Amino acid sequence: MHADITQPVGVQSPQATRPREGARDITAKALWLFPAAVTVHNLEEMFTLPAWSQTAGRLHEPVGAFPFGLAVAVLTALAWAVTSRAVREGSQSPSMYVALGYVTAMLLNVFVPHLMSTLITGQYTPGIITAVAINLPVLGYLLYRAFREGQVSFGRYALITPAVCFSLVGLLQVLCALGRLIG
Repeated sequence: MHADITQPVGVQSPQATRPREGARDITAKALWLFPAAVTVHNLEEMFTLPAWSQTAGRLHEPVGAFPFGLAVAVLTALAWAVTSRAVREGSQSPSMYVALGYVTAMLLNVFVPHLMSTLITGQYTPGIITAVAINLPVLGYLLYRAFREGQVSFGRYALITPAVCFSLVGLLQVLCALGRLIG
C-alpha cells in the first residue's frame, strides 16, 4: 500500500483502515481456531487442575472437579458463541472486539498463571502444555491477522479488551462459586 498524499501527515485515509477485500472471509475461517484451542486447553485443565489444586498451596486455591468443570464448560461454550457472533457480524463489530478481547485474555492466560506457575514450581502445572503448544501460537496469530487485516482498530480494542479480560476472570470466580453451591 502506498501513502495517500491527499491526507495530512499521520492521518490515514478511510481506505487504509478498512479490511482488505476478502479479509472478512479469511479472518472468519481463522477465528474458528480460537474456540477450538480453548476447548482443547480447557479439557487439559478440567482433567488435571482439580487434583493438582489440592496440593498447590499459594499458587491456586483448592477447587473441586464439579465447580471447575462447570466453569470451564460455560467459558468454553461462551468462546464458541462469541466466535459465532463475531464471524456473523464481521470486522469492526462489537462482537469482533469482544471475541478478540477473549482471545487476548486466553493469550495472557498462557503467562499468568500457566508459565508463571510452571517456572515457580519447576513442575508440570495444569494447562501448561496446551497453553504453550496451542494457545500461544494460535492466539498470537489470530491477533496478528486481525490487526493486519483491519478487522479492529487498536484504539477501540485497547478500550474494550481490559473490560473483557476482567469480566472473564470475574465470571470464572462466579461460576466456580455457583458450582460449589449446586455440586
